[in-house]
Amino acid sequence: MFAKLIVLLTFCALPLLAAPEAAPEPEPAAKTAPVVGSMELEAAARQASGTLEKAVERLTGKWGQATFMSLELWRYLTLLVGILLTLVVARLVKYFLEKYASRMAAKTSWKADDMMFEAAGRPASLFVSAVGFWIALLPISVKFPIEIQEAAARCFMAVAAGAVLWYIYLVAEVIDHYLRKLASRTDNDLDDTFVDIMRKTLRLFIVAVGVMFIGQTILNLKITGLLASAGIAGLAIAFAAQDTIANFFGSFMVLLDRPFKVGERVQIEGADGVIEEIGFRSTRIRTLDGHLVSLPNKMVADGKVVNVGRRPHIKRVSNITITYDTPVDKVEKAVQIIRDILENHRGMDPELPPRVYFSEFNDWSLNLIMIAWYHPANYWEYLEWCQETNLRIMRGFEAEGIEFAFPTSTTYLAHDSNRPLTITTHTTV
Repeated sequence: MFAKLIVLLTFCALPLLAAPEAAPEPEPAAKTAPVVGSMELEAAARQASGTLEKAVERLTGKWGQATFMSLELWRYLTLLVGILLTLVVARLVKYFLEKYASRMAAKTSWKADDMMFEAAGRPASLFVSAVGFWIALLPISVKFPIEIQEAAARCFMAVAAGAVLWYIYLVAEVIDHYLRKLASRTDNDLDDTFVDIMRKTLRLFIVAVGVMFIGQTILNLKITGLLASAGIAGLAIAFAAQDTIANFFGSFMVLLDRPFKVGERVQIEGADGVIEEIGFRSTRIRTLDGHLVSLPNKMVADGKVVNVGRRPHIKRVSNITITYDTPVDKVEKAVQIIRDILENHRGMDPELPPRVYFSEFNDWSLNLIMIAWYHPANYWEYLEWCQETNLRIMRGFEAEGIEFAFPTSTTYLAHDSNRPLTITTHTTV
């Protein structure tokens, strides 16, 4: 389909580009001053056309010298044959690189050569097509003014250079492949995010440099002035987008410091949740309530980050209160009950054994402090262990008749058998 379209457009453009038969050729003095390189280009094209004209004249005879729209028929024939040959060669080159060369490269242990041959097929086909079409048009374009010839040559050269730029753009995938391979050796998802940023930056750099080179060198465009104007406009935009630029550099600080990774639970600026995405401008957190919070990376880089997901354990500190009328031996028994329950408990780290002490005399209770560490830091398993421990403490206290205290005031009644009222008198002599 692409080949048919090229042939159709070429033949449709011939009547528009061909000079009228009766129109005399302009005098050399009347020509405008050619650009640099136009004289060499014109001389080479006319020499090649003259050589080709003599060769075709021997092959075609007089019928090839017949004219159509002020051009000899052999020129049209050469154009047609050149286009067909170009399409065939381009297809063969593409097939060779994608099939045969790729299979040969697959036999090696180096992955880069496979990717380079696979990426070269379509750009090489485009490069061959651009060069072939330009050569095929030489017998016809040599009859046109030098300005048209040079414009056509520059266009085909730009397409050929674009094919090379396309190949370099695709080969950048090789660098991305090895960067991802290095990032896969670590368990930090920030490495993958950094690789994505590097891949996008590298491709943007390749496109920008390639476009400037083609525009400035081949198409003879005034890229310098455009860049100067863009620099002034960019400076104005930079002043207007200071926060955006700060967030952009904040993302790099987050990637370098690595305070968290995707999937970890964090607490940042009042947001408590799991990291879902680290972008160029903001970091997205899915809170425990299910809300999606976006924090600017500048705030993340400058703020306090509590990485809950990287805690090695969950520490539990509980204050268990018992009533003031608990006898001393019962207080000691309560401490021992809790210690027995926590001894070698599920999820215990031998380096962090549990601690239980009679710690305080509260206003309304005796305080027993219980400190324990649960490993690993799985919150739901931790809650199951807490429930199991609490029920065992309640059963142990109930069996020993130890009562839990809560903020109350106690009224002693005279006929309460559990708390008899004792009145003593003191006689002074």
